[in-house]
Amino acid sequence: MTWTIIAVLIIVGFLFLLLEILVLPGTNIAGILGFVLIGVGVWQAYDVYGGKAGTITLGATILLSFLFLYYALKSKTWKKATLKKEITSKVNVIDKDNIKVGDHGITISRINPMGKAKINNEYFEVRSSGEFINEDTEIEVTHINITK
Repeated sequence: MTWTIIAVLIIVGFLFLLLEILVLPGTNIAGILGFVLIGVGVWQAYDVYGGKAGTITLGATILLSFLFLYYALKSKTWKKATLKKEITSKVNVIDKDNIKVGDHGITISRINPMGKAKINNEYFEVRSSGEFINEDTEIEVTHINITK
């Protein structure tokens, strides 16, 4: 086994660890595969080239691991990968002029206890007062809850 193959095993191992951290967190398959590839690379350096070359490879791999960890933990590194936009929009914004207590509408989905209804030609998320209401049933607005 040549040094090129050993280096490729170690580099691909690091890439699998990076894949585990950034893309597939929690699956553990890429992380385990990464550690195995790094271990096989170091083991092959010991086996093929002897103790001195294996120890140098192990030391270089550990040093590379620490450098990678240091660079990954720098705050500026993660700022490049994070979303900087803020979502300020709201869902189900209710115009108080379009709906009021006493209005009638029809259910679009089954209300158990929440669902969709069409009131004054607009769609709203509604909640029943406790009982289930089937689809295509006429309803009356008894309370309006506007969340901020």
